[in-house]
Amino acid sequence: MNRTGRALALGCLLLLQPLLVQAGGNSLLIPAMGRCTLNTQPQDLAQALAACQKASDEGDAQAQYELGEFYYDGKNAPRDLNKALSYFEKASLQGHAQAQFKLGTMFFHGEGVTANNVQAYIVLKMAAVNGAEDALDTADEVAEKMPREELEVATQVLGQIFRKYLMELQSADGRTPFSPLP
Repeated sequence: MNRTGRALALGCLLLLQPLLVQAGGNSLLIPAMGRCTLNTQPQDLAQALAACQKASDEGDAQAQYELGEFYYDGKNAPRDLNKALSYFEKASLQGHAQAQFKLGTMFFHGEGVTANNVQAYIVLKMAAVNGAEDALDTADEVAEKMPREELEVATQVLGQIFRKYLMELQSADGRTPFSPLP
């Protein structure tokens, strides 16, 4: 699928977003709650790290993503792929697109975890739905390296996730996700 087609498909999926606000949240598209930054002067890093850790412990997906990046990059501290993976997983479960993208690429390349193309493909497709545009290209790259059977399994799992998501929306207010907005 070309980039224009992907953008159109992604745009159509995101048309569901107003329904999500009405439904009071969902399991796929959840915005990050706050900000933390670890891009500080070296003398301020300990304080910034503590603030991000506190926000992460309180469930802030953006803080979890920032900590994941901090440990993944290893610029201001030793690189720790296990910690990075853990923080990316926490943020991913909250629907953080960039964390899902990073987690998917880690599964694809076997960074800090055994390479797993099925898991990489699923997480990358979810990242794309959540707005990580580059995730579609990476998911296509993963798909090219997967045997047909693995791709079928991944596609079935994605279908189950999407069906469950639509059921959650429907049960939230008794309307179908495709009903016109009031």
